[in-house]
Amino acid sequence: MDPSRDGTGPTTSAHVDTFARDHLPPPDQWPELHFDLPELRYPARLNCAAELMDHADPGRPAFHFASGESWTYGELRTRVDRIAHLLTGDLGVVPGNRVLLRGPTGPWLAACWLAVLKAGAVAVTVLAQQRAHELRTMCEIARIRHALCDVRAVDDLAKAEVPGLAITTFGGDAPDDLLNRPAPEEPYPAVDTAADDVALIAFTSGTTGRPKGCMHFHRDVLAIADTFGRHVLRARPDDVFAGSPPLGFTFGLGGLVVFPMRAGASTVLLEQAGARQLLPAIARHRISVLFTAPTAYRAMLDELDAHDVSSLRRCVSAGENLPAATWHAWHERTGMRIVNGIGATELLHIFISAADEDIRPGTTGVPVPGWRARVQDEHGVVLPDGQPGLLAVQGPVGCRYLADPRQHDYVRGGWNITGDSYVREPDGYFRYVARADDMIISSGYNIAGPEVEDALLRHPDVLEAAVVGRPDEARGQIVVAYTVLKEGAAPDAEALRTYLKSALAPYKCPREIVFMDALPRTATGKLQRFRLRTEGGPVTPTT
Repeated sequence: MDPSRDGTGPTTSAHVDTFARDHLPPPDQWPELHFDLPELRYPARLNCAAELMDHADPGRPAFHFASGESWTYGELRTRVDRIAHLLTGDLGVVPGNRVLLRGPTGPWLAACWLAVLKAGAVAVTVLAQQRAHELRTMCEIARIRHALCDVRAVDDLAKAEVPGLAITTFGGDAPDDLLNRPAPEEPYPAVDTAADDVALIAFTSGTTGRPKGCMHFHRDVLAIADTFGRHVLRARPDDVFAGSPPLGFTFGLGGLVVFPMRAGASTVLLEQAGARQLLPAIARHRISVLFTAPTAYRAMLDELDAHDVSSLRRCVSAGENLPAATWHAWHERTGMRIVNGIGATELLHIFISAADEDIRPGTTGVPVPGWRARVQDEHGVVLPDGQPGLLAVQGPVGCRYLADPRQHDYVRGGWNITGDSYVREPDGYFRYVARADDMIISSGYNIAGPEVEDALLRHPDVLEAAVVGRPDEARGQIVVAYTVLKEGAAPDAEALRTYLKSALAPYKCPREIVFMDALPRTATGKLQRFRLRTEGGPVTPTT
């Protein structure tokens, strides 16, 4: 097999700035990579931005603004080429430089991302919600010296005071704004990057502390589209995509840019994409493919009657576990079968999923074509079906942390260990149990918090729930449920506990219930259970 595809050796890089390649983990710390499908056998030279843009009909729509304005693929290519000329001309960016991208989700941010990759640089897309100290940390880790930033999101980046960082704004009125600078009008020839040149660095979303930089190649960007996008999502050129995850979150980058572009489809890039904005957008833009988190699907249920969602044909959920109660409620109200999936920043996107009649509510699904998965113990021994253990994954994309000793934790014996506890059922479906570090052990019983959460979410008054273990001298841990109620519902811990006793074994029932206005989440919407474990809250005892 070509060494550019099996991970055993690099091809000749196009990077002038070799920092990213120089700081890849040693090859013996990589997971095994597999390119079993014909569509995954990429050429040694590949620029993924050019691949995404150049094969689409230039007259078809590519990006839509919330306002209704649209760009065709031809117009998008013209704008991307213009930005690429400015990057490599006025701004002095050379192949391999890391370029930070920051701003609300929108066509201009996506165009900047494509331009950075087409110019052979490395895109580091961060969240508009991240603050100065977080931005400074990421810039230090990736040694970033160039930034393209929406003028509305520049304050925190400037406050980060990153030494040597040149910030160029876009979307403003200043003459030196990126979009106001004079630039050549001719096409920009894509840099002849290697398929295994680093294209992007995605930082983990901070559910467990200091972020880790995950380095992904040009071929990786296409691989997620040629596995999940092609075989599960099965996107069509006439699809219109939309969703809530920002482009700084790989769930959003894949779902809102890579997958639609690979299929020649279009996407509505919404700056505001909460549950209340998504529903009218679906009706207005006739959205057919929706990407969002389980909490958004649940939040939209009460608003469905006021909006036309008949254009939807695909609803995708990832980012956190999809409770069976939410799946059934959405299906009952809309007739739509939510496509559940598990992905990871380390693996770029979804690797276990199922669609249509292959969906089994309450499970995540089966390995996406091109991927392999198993459940093993902490020593790497494969466990029998029905027994919970660590989820291990291999495929065309693997974890490669940027100069981070935690590479040894994530990659073991050639497998990516995602940190999730799973059960493989006898029919081959994978069922989520919990994050491996979120298992609650109380009086010798193993209790999966998501199972208790799912039971809580079936109560008509409960909007959101998070269940964690709290240290207890007598039991080791006790089960504590943090609950957000629907508007108008009265907090009644005893009623909830009585309800749970009818749905769960007694040892799984929370000993304490905490009512909250909102659960702590990252900027990408992921639940931060570690904050609930460490910070606690006003507790309403139930025993």
